[in-house]
Amino acid sequence: MKRLLLSIAVALAFAVPMRAADSSEAVIASLVTQAPGLRPAVLRLALAAATRAEDSGLIPNRNLLTVIDYSLPSSQPRLFIFDLAKHKLLFRELVAHGKSSGGNIANFFSNSPGSLATSLGLFVTADTYNGGNGYSLRLRGLEEGVNDMAWDRAIVLHGASYVSQEAVKVLGRLGRSWGCPAVRPEVSQQIIDTIRGGSPVFAYYPDQSWLSTSAFLKQVKQVGGVVANALR
Repeated sequence: MKRLLLSIAVALAFAVPMRAADSSEAVIASLVTQAPGLRPAVLRLALAAATRAEDSGLIPNRNLLTVIDYSLPSSQPRLFIFDLAKHKLLFRELVAHGKSSGGNIANFFSNSPGSLATSLGLFVTADTYNGGNGYSLRLRGLEEGVNDMAWDRAIVLHGASYVSQEAVKVLGRLGRSWGCPAVRPEVSQQIIDTIRGGSPVFAYYPDQSWLSTSAFLKQVKQVGGVVANALR
């Protein structure tokens, strides 16, 4: 009993809003090992933000998590999709950012209509449709002033021919979207059908203003070093 109470006390002291199965360092280490390029600190932030949103009833699908690390260059895989129930990486893919967000490395993000820039923060996937970019997945931004204009801006996940290794060979980077997270056409439908219907998408960059004010990361800031490590 003493051992159990001690475990509970330690968990409460850290106060990280993650499900017990997904909060263990062993599980995080396992997921990161499957996802070269993704840092543990970024995954912790994503798990914490998604769980806080789940607890608020904003995330219907609790088994999946998509992490996009925009601090990585577009020429490297930086979209990671996990099955949290099975502790398994499903996709590790290239993903484009908006034209106004930068070249190979993104450094500008916006929530404004017409900005042609990528938005940060936590999103939830919605429904699909066929439009100008083919089969696409609508994203609903959950962070006021950060990404809550995503729906009005038509920020969606879609396939694009400019997302390819060939583009990287020719341009030194991927082509760029109008703010959408575009992926390879060969995998776009599979990705969309996997994460559609209410799963979380966490778009990360070490932006201190967002990290320090995000409603979904408030409790994480109590954990020593997590945000500091994510800023490196």
